[in-house]
Amino acid sequence: MDYLLIFFNVLILIILIGILIYMYKKHVSFSKRVFTGMGLGILLGVLIQALYGADSDITMSTLDWYSIVGSGYVQLLMLIVVPLVMVSIIRSIINLNKTEQLGKMAAWVIGTLITTTLIAAIIGIGSALLFDLNADQITIGQEQTERGQMIEEKYNTMEQKTMPQRVLNFIPSNIFLDMTGQRPTSVIAVVIFSFLVGIATLGIRRKQPEQAELFVRMVDSIFAVVMRLVTIVLRLTPFGVLALMATMVASTSYAGILQLGKFVIASYVALGTMFIIHLVLISVFGLNPMTYLKKVFPVLGFAFTSRSSAGSIPLNVTAQREALGVDEATANMSASFGATMGQNGCAGIYPAMLAVMIAPTVGINQMSFEFIAQLALITAISSFGVAGVGGGATFAAIIVLSSMGLPVALAGVLITVEPLIDMGRTALNVNGSMLSGTVASRMLGTFKRSVFENKNAIVEQKN
Repeated sequence: MDYLLIFFNVLILIILIGILIYMYKKHVSFSKRVFTGMGLGILLGVLIQALYGADSDITMSTLDWYSIVGSGYVQLLMLIVVPLVMVSIIRSIINLNKTEQLGKMAAWVIGTLITTTLIAAIIGIGSALLFDLNADQITIGQEQTERGQMIEEKYNTMEQKTMPQRVLNFIPSNIFLDMTGQRPTSVIAVVIFSFLVGIATLGIRRKQPEQAELFVRMVDSIFAVVMRLVTIVLRLTPFGVLALMATMVASTSYAGILQLGKFVIASYVALGTMFIIHLVLISVFGLNPMTYLKKVFPVLGFAFTSRSSAGSIPLNVTAQREALGVDEATANMSASFGATMGQNGCAGIYPAMLAVMIAPTVGINQMSFEFIAQLALITAISSFGVAGVGGGATFAAIIVLSSMGLPVALAGVLITVEPLIDMGRTALNVNGSMLSGTVASRMLGTFKRSVFENKNAIVEQKN
């Protein structure tokens, strides 16, 4: 009987995918199909949990089949991240008129990421104080205790690394290893290697133009193939979003959400506030925030459902180039760096809120100016080094809490609502990287306003 029910659940997913395919054939816009996929996924997830429960064997087996579509799509995106970043950056540098732009570009991208993370930390502190969050108010169960022990073990392996050592991890020593994505800093390492290859090509062009031209033609050919591959994979976005959203909703512990409801609400208030600040910054740089919002929605929708900043890189780069008008080099740099450093949600808001919650448990006045100023500054600085230890909100929290002298194990109490909050955090992270690319491109004079203002210039599949 269980097999029949599982088959029925999988059949429903197939039917919903058929609806999205029908919408594609009717030329419904990409954004609307992504939004529809999210909505259908929510309904499907609610139905599965209502009928079988979040932890039942039927639900787990059903979601295992759904992962072929959801997790499979994320894996396909991860597959094209390295070739996309590598060939795009090499090609972008080859086409640069002045190599001095590279330094300015990196400064604006990284500077924007770190500055917005500092603002995000302040917002996180304010939200935690506004909602009077306190770790003493949370009941710690067996699962949370085990998660806390695991976090302490991670901290013990990290505490011996200094900030310079974490930054040193950015520099590649084996590019083939980094091309497999085995290191936490693999994406940045690939970016650095690609920059070096591009700069080397510019040098060869001056001394051996024929050799350089041969390499340039090869890079252009590979770029064309990679971009076609990106287009093919991005066509699957509505289906991936559908399955990912259904999986998240069906497996969410609503009892945990009720217990930690105040923290969830406070988190999304902070995330929403920071998102509004992003839009304000867009307007400060002379752009229409509503136009920006419409053009980045498909990227944010995927980031929200997938909870993967790295997996969002292909869609992120495509949206910046084709919808926002950001030049190719800046789009690739901001998307790559933004996936591993200066993350507004994971490295800004989350650790700051956690520190405010935990401070009273060890007798620290979280309302004092000294504590708030120190926390905001440490959060901003450590966000640059998060990539050196593995990325993610947990590692960011470990770094900040340990730097503040706070117990890291208490981070385990939030395990039950981690997926729900991580969705919003990831969307904010990705939006922060697109914001940094837009700002950098505007300041460098490479921004194409005509593309930004063109309503037909959107993220869309091509035949």
